[in-house]
Amino acid sequence: MAETGEPFSCLNAVELFVDLSARDLAALDRASPPKRFGSGELVFSQSQPVSALFILKEGRIRIFRVAEDGKTLTIAILEPGAVFGEMLLVGQQMYDNYAEAIEDSVICQLSAADVEEHFLSNPKIAVKISRLLGEQVARLEERLTDRALRPLTARTASTLLKLADTAPRSRFTHARAVKLTHEQLAGLLGVTREATSKTMADFAARGLIRQGRGRITIDDLDGLRRISRTTF
Repeated sequence: MAETGEPFSCLNAVELFVDLSARDLAALDRASPPKRFGSGELVFSQSQPVSALFILKEGRIRIFRVAEDGKTLTIAILEPGAVFGEMLLVGQQMYDNYAEAIEDSVICQLSAADVEEHFLSNPKIAVKISRLLGEQVARLEERLTDRALRPLTARTASTLLKLADTAPRSRFTHARAVKLTHEQLAGLLGVTREATSKTMADFAARGLIRQGRGRITIDDLDGLRRISRTTF
């Protein structure tokens, strides 16, 4: 992990912090320079928890949990602009979670003192932060429920639809392309890579998606929506 030496710009890129004053932004500029994490590097872990708020400037981060049997369950794959972390000041505890850079990433880390001084004094921002971090808990609960009650095809379709919401559109076909490997998708679904690959091959054969190296292009959103609603 290393400081980038770049000017502070994480807060400017996040709509969450539009209510911050220029003075607050300047103070955070001095206190929290962006840091770079290499692919595979942990931002925080169960054994090394960090009480801080993180803002993803570049790259992608995987938030995951490890079960007692050693299996991992991916809670979220975060894109630039995402806010995440352990922050007791707003009632969020993530000591059971891990955050890993799945590609080279640049992150701004704000300490508990920074958050208390600059954010929690503003009720609007405090509520927004609490809501954003709480969504991670809700996503975990949703995935645990899905694993118990819904078939893999429905869960896979639902997950692809959610990822497609934030994926860029092709300039020519307007199809949405999701940057994700089968292994990463399997982590989100809580199943083996083999089971995931089999489901994806079926979707491709039905013309719902096209697969490339680390990329899934969604061709039939309506078809995926129909599958996501199935219960058997």
